[in-house]
Amino acid sequence: MVASRVDVPSTDDLWRLTMEHSPVGMAIVSPAGDILTTNAALCDMLGYEPDALATMSFQDLTHPDDLAADLRLVDQALAGDISSYRVTKRYLCADGGVVIGDLSVALLRTPGGEPVHFISQVADITERQAFVERLDAAEAAADAERRTAHAVFESLTVGILQLGADGSFLAHNARLRDFIGLAFPEGHPGGTGLVGFTYDADQQRLLTVEELPSVRAVTGESFDDVLLWIGEDAGSRRALSVSSRPLHDRVGALTGAVLAYHDVTDSVRATKAKDDFVSTVSHELRTPLTTALAYLELLDESDDVSVEGHQQVAAARRSMLRLSHLVADLLFVTRAASGSQLVDPYRVDVATILAEAVEAASLDAERAGVGLVLHCPRSVVAVADGMRLRQVVDNLLANAVSFSPPGGCVTTTLVEGADTDDAQLVLTVADEGEGIDAADLEHVFERFHRGDNARRLGVPGSGLGLDIVRTIVEAHGGRVTIESSPVAGTSVSVVLPR
Repeated sequence: MVASRVDVPSTDDLWRLTMEHSPVGMAIVSPAGDILTTNAALCDMLGYEPDALATMSFQDLTHPDDLAADLRLVDQALAGDISSYRVTKRYLCADGGVVIGDLSVALLRTPGGEPVHFISQVADITERQAFVERLDAAEAAADAERRTAHAVFESLTVGILQLGADGSFLAHNARLRDFIGLAFPEGHPGGTGLVGFTYDADQQRLLTVEELPSVRAVTGESFDDVLLWIGEDAGSRRALSVSSRPLHDRVGALTGAVLAYHDVTDSVRATKAKDDFVSTVSHELRTPLTTALAYLELLDESDDVSVEGHQQVAAARRSMLRLSHLVADLLFVTRAASGSQLVDPYRVDVATILAEAVEAASLDAERAGVGLVLHCPRSVVAVADGMRLRQVVDNLLANAVSFSPPGGCVTTTLVEGADTDDAQLVLTVADEGEGIDAADLEHVFERFHRGDNARRLGVPGSGLGLDIVRTIVEAHGGRVTIESSPVAGTSVSVVLPR
């Protein structure tokens, strides 16, 4: 049996096959830089035909900005300082484009040490480099945004606190650290559940743990403008208005909360000073006003006063009555602010109250050329504070008449409705005026607020009427709403439990 002969490729053949079929660009380069041989992968990468590359040098293919660095490495290799090197460089393509290559070079020498040629391998990393550059740019942008956010976070005049789901402090700014130092002069460990020197809105007692805004926030509660005071010394305490919003992950699980602590000390103290001043002035005015009204009433009933004198007395009496009503309103507001009981309910006929109020308003309505219409049942009995309810109707009618044009009509309606199991009364007073400006509509029930239409029409008033209406209605457990438009006028609806 004769063994078959197997032809073994030579080393040169193996090298040629490896080079031709390598997916990486390869070239044989002379010590002078001339390209001796290239493979198909390098031709495809740079867009040149093999014959064209054979007439070029690596200097021709290297981007001018990268050539000096490449030549330094070549010189070091030829000098024997290094035997190989690796560098990232840019190559010029046949179509004028640029390819970023990861170049690996090894210098082949003779047994005597003379340089023969360079073996170069080039991997196209253009896309990878572009991705890296985009990633670097994104990281730089994110870092800039993070630094900006941190600067804004620390410069806020509002204290900001981020809580984890377990109540731990994840982040808080310098302003909040000031507040923590005031409430916890001995230091704070950084979690919910500690009261420190944190007082209720009236500064009468320390808050319980359950009342702490941070504890409430960790349960997922959302709230606005919770007033509290912090500080051991009453003279240096600060009033804070606290709001909270829960944080959830994408599946809806509670992950924590963010709280905002706003220092409202100056506002609260200014409001208290104003209320104290209003209360003092109102009480001081009440006695002389009562005396003056009594004397004017005597003069009005006297036979010794001329007809012209009676007219003057009547005018003075109307002015004094208006001033007396203003003082009464101010005293009511002061009482409401103090937390005193505002209503004393008993069985009353609401229909009778409305009829008397409309009759009392008829004089001013007639003087303004405004008609009054009342739609209500003959008798509607409810449990309410009759005097306060009359105050509500008087204020609504006075507003409606004041803002109605001559020839207009004010309609008062009382109907009995039902909401679930509780019977209700719905009182509506509607006018045919020009309506309330949209920007003022959400503020009409605020104390001392006077809208642009009041100033524009020259309607006198203190801005207390609707605030008093809202306060009395809510003290009865009811609610009040308002609708207004330039075409339909203004309609105020009061809903009271029967």
